[in-house]
Amino acid sequence: MTRGLLAWYEGARRDLPWRRDRDPYRVWVSEAMLQQTRVEAVRPRYEVFLRELPDVRALAEAPEEKLLKLWEGLGYYARARSMQAAAREIVRRGGFPRSAAKLRELPGFGPYTAGAVASIAFSERAAAVDGNVLRVYARLEAVEESVRTPAARRACEAAVLSAMPPEADPGLYNQALLELGARVCLPRDPRCALCPLRENCLARREGLERDLPRREAPRQRAEEAFDVYVAWEAGRTLVVRRPKRGLLAGLWEFPHGEAASSLFGQAGEGPRVRHVFTHKIWQMRGVRARLLPGVTAARAAEALDGTWVDAGELAALPMASAMEPFRQYVLESGGLRQWTT
Repeated sequence: MTRGLLAWYEGARRDLPWRRDRDPYRVWVSEAMLQQTRVEAVRPRYEVFLRELPDVRALAEAPEEKLLKLWEGLGYYARARSMQAAAREIVRRGGFPRSAAKLRELPGFGPYTAGAVASIAFSERAAAVDGNVLRVYARLEAVEESVRTPAARRACEAAVLSAMPPEADPGLYNQALLELGARVCLPRDPRCALCPLRENCLARREGLERDLPRREAPRQRAEEAFDVYVAWEAGRTLVVRRPKRGLLAGLWEFPHGEAASSLFGQAGEGPRVRHVFTHKIWQMRGVRARLLPGVTAARAAEALDGTWVDAGELAALPMASAMEPFRQYVLESGGLRQWTT
């Protein structure tokens, strides 16, 4: 069965930039970026990231502002900060640990990332189990229980290792399973006719391939609605930085909330944006804003702990995806200098 999987992977694998060598730094960067992010979104950012931060020492020493800008659009910015913390520890130790167990000691290295780096970069017989592999496992074994529990993950890791041929390259084997889940054993419409493991799949044999793995009820997300104030004074727009802890920590955004509403009036309508987070939804109404009578630009900046930036500076700031439509609105609106009334 597993030899058939490896033969299929040899012919079906995608030519992705992070598969072209086994440097542990490059493998690690790609795995961190790919967590809960589409391959198409990662590919261009991966190449830019490596061009700017080509090795682990460069990552360890990078200013946070530069790191967050390079991570822009990938979401889950805590991953970038964890990567930098791990990079500093790797530099302190004199190089990458070569086993999954030792990699787990580093910040941000969970079971999957540690297994992926150890198997691909160092050929350790370690499992790399993500959501794609869990889905393959649930169907092959016709697992009726949720595969999201720690016990199910451990069972899946054991199954992966027991099926790994002694002579197989562990990194290629893990990547073959990941590729199978990403391209064939799809969540809602599995392409069973193309699957090299279809004859061994219990779910397919029992007609359960579309029912497994069992789906948990989606969590209800809280919704927040607010105005976002896009102001323009003397060729500059006002931005504020989020706190260093919490959601979107340290990223820049346009003013919103009660404090901003006491400083700005409405000069026109801006974009309306809906942004979905894991646990909440932001419903945002863009307000083309002007300072209220008696409010100076300096006072507004001081009240919001913000800063006025020109178009070039605005483009260079690390900004959350939720605020990106408002930034593009500013940068693409050539008439912004005429907003002031």
